[in-house]
Amino acid sequence: MGVAVKYLEDVVTLRFRAEACNGCGRCIEVCPRGVFARSDGRVALTDTALCMECGACMGNCPEGALTVQAGVGCAGAVLNGMLRGGEPSCDCGGPEDSSACCT
Repeated sequence: MGVAVKYLEDVVTLRFRAEACNGCGRCIEVCPRGVFARSDGRVALTDTALCMECGACMGNCPEGALTVQAGVGCAGAVLNGMLRGGEPSCDCGGPEDSSACCT
């Protein structure tokens, strides 16, 4: 597995309201970048700079504890493609058409 791509520090739009979280862990299950983890039986953020802002966590949170401007992080996918001389890729480990994980 390659090195996880990080984005610029302190620019990610992801916001987590721990007090609203019921600890179900759906965000952990759906996040392709490992932004969430269990800590002391609760959900916690690992590193928000890993977030590609796909919106999967927000869309699957039953308590509305997460907000993110979905799609913003896909700029990273475009840059990855440009730097590598290929199609946009968000490196989320999905199918060969990995640009699909940014939709």
